[in-house]
Amino acid sequence: MIHATTVAIETAVGPRAVLLRGPSGSGKSDLGLRLIDAGGRLVADDQSELQRRGALIIVRSPPTIVGLIEVRGLGIMRVEALAEAPLALITDLMPAETIERLPEQAKERLLGLDLPRIAVAPFEASAAAKVALAVRAVAGPGLPTLTD
Repeated sequence: MIHATTVAIETAVGPRAVLLRGPSGSGKSDLGLRLIDAGGRLVADDQSELQRRGALIIVRSPPTIVGLIEVRGLGIMRVEALAEAPLALITDLMPAETIERLPEQAKERLLGLDLPRIAVAPFEASAAAKVALAVRAVAGPGLPTLTD
C-alpha cells in the first residue's frame, strides 16, 4: 500500500498507470481529476495497492474506495474506475521552484523493479499534459522515451 493517487493513461500498448505522490494537500486528487478530465481513468485515489506480477507492478484500489475521488469543495465523488493497471511512471508533486528545468533521468526501485520518476508542479496549467506525455513516452513504442 502506498499513499498516492493513481490514474491510467491510454498509450500505444494499452492503459498504463502513473502514481501521483505527495503529502496531504499537495494536489494528488486535483491533478488526478484533471488527468481523468483529459481522458485518463481513475485507478485509486489517495491509497494505491501495488503488487508485482513478473516484470510488472500492477496498481489497484483498496476495495473500500474503488471509484471514489476526493474533489476539494465538492466532497467525495464517484467516477468510473479501472480495476487495475500496470505501473509505468512515478510522479512526485513538488513546488515549481524546486523542479529543475532539464533534470537528469531518475528511477526508483519498487518491489524490486526500477521505474522512471519525474517531478511535477501539480497546479501548473500544463501539469496534466506533462504527466500524460511522460507516461506515453515511457510506455509506448515510436515515441522518445525518458531513458533515451
